[in-house]
Amino acid sequence: MTATLSGTGPAAGIRAEVTAAAAELTAAGTPPRLAVVVATADESSAWYVRSIARAAQKTGIACSVVDLGETATPERIGAELAALSADPAVHGIILQTPLPADAVFADLAASIDPAKDVDGANPLSLGRLAVGLPAHPPATAEAVLVLLDHHGIPLSGAHAVVVGRSTVVGKPAAHLLLQRDATVTVCHSRTKDLAAVTRTADVLVAAVGRPELITAEHVGEDAVVIDVGTNPTPDGGLVGDVDAGAVTGRAAGLTPVPGGVGPVTTALLLQHTVASARG
Repeated sequence: MTATLSGTGPAAGIRAEVTAAAAELTAAGTPPRLAVVVATADESSAWYVRSIARAAQKTGIACSVVDLGETATPERIGAELAALSADPAVHGIILQTPLPADAVFADLAASIDPAKDVDGANPLSLGRLAVGLPAHPPATAEAVLVLLDHHGIPLSGAHAVVVGRSTVVGKPAAHLLLQRDATVTVCHSRTKDLAAVTRTADVLVAAVGRPELITAEHVGEDAVVIDVGTNPTPDGGLVGDVDAGAVTGRAAGLTPVPGGVGPVTTALLLQHTVASARG
C-alpha cells in the first residue's frame, strides 16, 4: 500500500500559528504585510498569486499584489522591489515568475532586502542557506522537509535523490536535506540512466517541471516520493512530475497533486512574513 502524504494537515497547523502571530503583531501596532510583485500575464501564475492573497487574508496578513504588467522593464521591476524593501510597512516580498524575456530573476531578486525575502530568492539568502546561516529558505524547498517531518519519515542516514537543480527547489532542497544528515544525490537533464539513480533513493524528490516524468521504473520498493510538480493540463487540472497511478502500490508514500507540497508552501510564505514582521 502507498500512503498518501497529504499537505493539508501540516499546512493547517502552520496557518493556525500564523493567525495567532498576526493577531499579536497587529495588536502591538505592527500589522504584517506581504507584497507580491507580478510582471506576467501567465494564468497559472495569476492563480497562484490569488491563492497566496486569499490565504494571507484568512490569517490576518495584508497582501498587496503589485501588477507591473508583462511589458515591465527590468529597471521598473528592480525599482519596485527596492521601494518595497525600503518601506517599513512591508515585511515580506515575493517576486513572481515568469518574468519578461529580458529580465534575469537572480539579478532582480538581489534587490529584495534579505530580511524581507520570504521566498529565499535573493542570492544572498541562498548563499546563507548553503553555509548553514539563518535565512528564509525558498518556501517550496522547505515544504519538502516539513512534509517529511510531519509524516515521520527519517532522514538521518537516508539516501535522498532530488530530480531538478533549480535555485527555487532542487538546490535548496538538497542543502536542507544535507543539513538533516541525509546522503543527497542531485539529478538533472544530463544525468545518465536517470531511473538507475532514482531507484536507489529512500526519499525521492521530483522537482523538474515535466508532467509525469517519474514512473514505476524510477522508484525503488518502499521509497517515499515527494512530488513538487504542478503542471497544468488542457482540462484545467494539475498533474505532478510523478505518474501517480504507476507509482502507487510500489512507493511507501506519495504526496498528492494538488494537496501535497502546494498548501504547505503557501503556509510557509505566511509564516516567513510574520517572522520578518517580528524582526
